[in-house]
Amino acid sequence: MLGGWQGRVARPSPPPPHFLTSLLHFASPPPHHFASSPPRHFHTSPLQSDRCELTSKRYRIERGKYSQVSEAHLQFFRDLLGPHRAIVGEDELERHNMDWMGSVRGASPLLLRPTTTREVSSILTYCNQHNLAVCPQGGNTGIVGGSVPVFDEVIVSTSLMNQVESVDTWSGVVTCQAGCVLEALDQHVAQFGLIIPLDLGAKGSCQIGGNVSTNAGGLRVLRYGGLHGSVLGLEAVLASGEVMDCLSTVKKDNTGYDLKHLFIGSEGTLGIVTKVAISCPPRPAAVNLAFLGLSSFEDTLSTYKSARSQLGEILSSFELIDCVGLDSVEEKLKLKSPIAKHPFYVLVETSGSNADHDEEKLHNFLNGVLKTGVVKDGTVVTEPSRMAEVWSLRERVYEALMMDGYTYEHDISLPLPVFYKMVEDMRRHLGSDIVRCCGFGHMGDGNLHLIVTARQFDEDVLNRIVPTLFEWTAQHKGSISAEHGLGLKKRNYIHYSKSEASIRLMKQVKQLMDPKGILNPYKVLPEEKMK
Repeated sequence: MLGGWQGRVARPSPPPPHFLTSLLHFASPPPHHFASSPPRHFHTSPLQSDRCELTSKRYRIERGKYSQVSEAHLQFFRDLLGPHRAIVGEDELERHNMDWMGSVRGASPLLLRPTTTREVSSILTYCNQHNLAVCPQGGNTGIVGGSVPVFDEVIVSTSLMNQVESVDTWSGVVTCQAGCVLEALDQHVAQFGLIIPLDLGAKGSCQIGGNVSTNAGGLRVLRYGGLHGSVLGLEAVLASGEVMDCLSTVKKDNTGYDLKHLFIGSEGTLGIVTKVAISCPPRPAAVNLAFLGLSSFEDTLSTYKSARSQLGEILSSFELIDCVGLDSVEEKLKLKSPIAKHPFYVLVETSGSNADHDEEKLHNFLNGVLKTGVVKDGTVVTEPSRMAEVWSLRERVYEALMMDGYTYEHDISLPLPVFYKMVEDMRRHLGSDIVRCCGFGHMGDGNLHLIVTARQFDEDVLNRIVPTLFEWTAQHKGSISAEHGLGLKKRNYIHYSKSEASIRLMKQVKQLMDPKGILNPYKVLPEEKMK
């Protein structure tokens, strides 16, 4: 039995009959195999540059016909929120005008920090009447420029809307404001034996309203599904200021159009999400994590198939890292892999309610993949602190790659047979013009993170990646955005994943719900061609 033991495994020849029992005779990896790890979240201060080029200039965007913030506008917001929640000044707004990667930058002169739905309603009513464009902003942890102004849009931050309203322990539903940080929300429901079904690398910074607005996926979609299934209800404020109350907490409600789904994944272009009701599963009592080394992507496919078959209902994550990503983590962040070098690595997490049952299933799975030779080496971890250290090897890949200089990051969905071929083809396509081309991500749901790094931003490199990447993805029946949305950077490429009829209907919905187009302009929908 695993119990609280952590052990290293290497493929024996032949494997012993009682695999996990035999692991007890191996010593745990020495402490120096891991560097200390921070909490599981991305850094949200810009890492790529202190001050990147203005988004409007880099992407050659024409400003919409919106009003500019005047002294009269500012006075209204100060009267509504007070001077400390209606914030002006370039220095004060700098981190809100730029994304955490330093890849996009706007020039908003005003940050508003409401605490209630009523205040959000008053803000949007006024902005709609005075034709002021608005940029909703949560934790600002996205990668497609969706939560950062392009020009001088008024930033409406939900960071102070961070109250948990209720936890229904009978049905397992939490109702909270949109500004609750994901990690804090998960810790809150843990007191009631529940778990938030969403888990992200940015969990220490991202907010649940932003997660819902971008339809964030994360590490455990394989186990719990996406937010379209987990969100039972929500409250949102429309561009007009009208409050749309879809805050149902029942798990069955078959009364007409399910309007909450309009806001899940709409990235703040149809309304600002202010409250959310989420279905929370019971918190697992037993969690195990295996970190495995493999020689080829074909072996990872075989291992995944075995994991789905043999681990079944307790399989909660199956994550892939290539050697480029892990080498970067070791080189840049001085973390140390607990196993020898291999071309590919996978993290296999199980979570369930019965430790003995889970360990027996994990035993059978590991015994099988080692016996057949598809897994060459590995380590099994059960202690929470050690699991956090192993997870950091996967979750800090972004951070490490950013230290190369500039990153071109894309999250896409692909059929598993061609999941990694994209990385190999792009690596050959770009050749020596880049520093690295790395692929990692949620193999359990087909979500690949493709990261290309260069010493600095180069428009020629960008033009070689896009639209080639999207054309390749479309040819293989994938999606150009798996979990981060379209935002600014991908909006003009939506046709690679959506039909003309679908795009036309999206525009009609936008026109109906936000006729002046004040909500998060320049995002999601493609740019209108000049006549």
